[in-house]
Amino acid sequence: MPRFYIPQSLTPGTAVDLPIEVAHHLNVVRFPTGATLTLFNGEGDQYAATVTAISKRHATVNIDALELRDVEAPYAITLAQALPEGTKMDWVVEKAVELGAAAIQPLAAQRSVVRLSGERAEKRQAHWQGVIISASEQCGRNQLVRLHALSEFRHWLTTPSGTPRILLTPRATDSLADWARARAPQAATIMIGPEGGFSPEEEDAALAAGAIALSMGPRVLRTETAGLAALALLAGVWGGI
Repeated sequence: MPRFYIPQSLTPGTAVDLPIEVAHHLNVVRFPTGATLTLFNGEGDQYAATVTAISKRHATVNIDALELRDVEAPYAITLAQALPEGTKMDWVVEKAVELGAAAIQPLAAQRSVVRLSGERAEKRQAHWQGVIISASEQCGRNQLVRLHALSEFRHWLTTPSGTPRILLTPRATDSLADWARARAPQAATIMIGPEGGFSPEEEDAALAAGAIALSMGPRVLRTETAGLAALALLAGVWGGI
């Protein structure tokens, strides 16, 4: 059943005008009056709705019922991803949503080729938020992943964290899998470097700030692969998929 994110209050028994872009989509795919769809507002629930009127730029639905459907992981993982090249961040954000990440923290690292600031950074943040919404509509999540503002890596290290920060690095002698098996499911932050990884100075700074150095095995993964593999690994050990 089609699912759409609607950033407003949803209450069974009420009529709701859908956003213009959603109405346009329904018109393009010739969605008929009387057809049903699912709406969610990012707060954790979803609602069954019936289309009562539709045109090129306008659509109205009736909210029929609240549907309780919890697909969130039983732990909250933040993916702290150093900016990769090109559009790889779009891929990382989309798949992190599908794999159950609770939050995404974009980082500007020493070896990051992409440099964002000012209006350009704001536009990318808005774009990534759109990717989160689209991925949530597709994969069935009703809770939107929290997207933190882009931060310089060393500055981010100085911000307080109430959960373990895990630095994935080939230099580590202990594995993420062993670390996870020895612990109950818990909130944590996974730190992923850009192409070429974090610099030795950045890794040393992270460890000095209390990060835990862990590895993903004998092979070196690409930046767009490492974080997603870590999310999948934790889900395999702790549940959540």
